[in-house]
Amino acid sequence: MMLAAHEAISPSDSDAQLARDSSRQLIRYAQRDLEVRIPETDEVVTLPAAAVRLLVELLSEMAEGNAVTLIPIHAELTTQQAADLIGVSRPFLVKQLEEGKIPYRKVGTHRRLLYSDLVRYKSEIDAERRKALDELTAQAQELGMGY
Repeated sequence: MMLAAHEAISPSDSDAQLARDSSRQLIRYAQRDLEVRIPETDEVVTLPAAAVRLLVELLSEMAEGNAVTLIPIHAELTTQQAADLIGVSRPFLVKQLEEGKIPYRKVGTHRRLLYSDLVRYKSEIDAERRKALDELTAQAQELGMGY
């Protein structure tokens, strides 16, 4: 089954429980390659340790009921995909692109941006938000507002 790069999978309640149980079992194997036997064929598949760690992380998120998506770090995104991923409107994202806050390229008339650049931008704005909230908290404490 192939999914679009941005298609999120939301777990059902039974999926979340199965993911919880599976992640607890797999976590002890996350530091080494893991051989998995396919019961129907007796075929053995070897998963690299990095893939096992990724699988444990994916299962842990599903166990919490979170939707999960898998995107290669070098993937190119449309402006709509990028906006959806960081939870902003497409026009806001396009404005950020045009202001040079996120690198992009044009394919004909369409803008494309790298997932890695989007993640970098998101980290920067999240850090700015945390800093502003910390400053507001400090001011509220100085004024004795009970925070």
